[in-house]
Amino acid sequence: MNVQKQTKQGFTIIEVVLVLAIAGLIFLMVFIALPALQRSQRDTQRRDDVARVISQINSYQTNNNGRVPSLSQARGDFRRDYLKVDEGEFQDPQSGENYNFSGNDPSGVNMQYVVGSKCNGESLQSGAGSRSVAVRVQLEGSGVFCQDNQ
Repeated sequence: MNVQKQTKQGFTIIEVVLVLAIAGLIFLMVFIALPALQRSQRDTQRRDDVARVISQINSYQTNNNGRVPSLSQARGDFRRDYLKVDEGEFQDPQSGENYNFSGNDPSGVNMQYVVGSKCNGESLQSGAGSRSVAVRVQLEGSGVFCQDNQ
């Protein structure tokens, strides 16, 4: 007598629901973490851009007997010749617009450029001399990044 066993094929509904729930949690974690990661990368780019400005200020000083560019020069020739704005190398990573120099607090695509100041954490300390420049940029994550040429 031949007795054939019937084999069960496929997944139960509980197994399918469990796999879908785990996949949903993984996707949820990715979608929550992704914007924070992108924001962090843009803030890193902003910090690098400020460091590049300071580096070019030091280069400008070397070529100009220790003088630093004034705010009006920073908005004009310095921005064009040293930061290569016309070549698209000096842009905010979020908007894609060229950075502008402002004497006021940084916001949007503005970097605060202050001659005669140096950084004291996120704030500025005045009275640092005419060969000192501080550059600040607003970060997306939180706070302000400040760097000076001293």
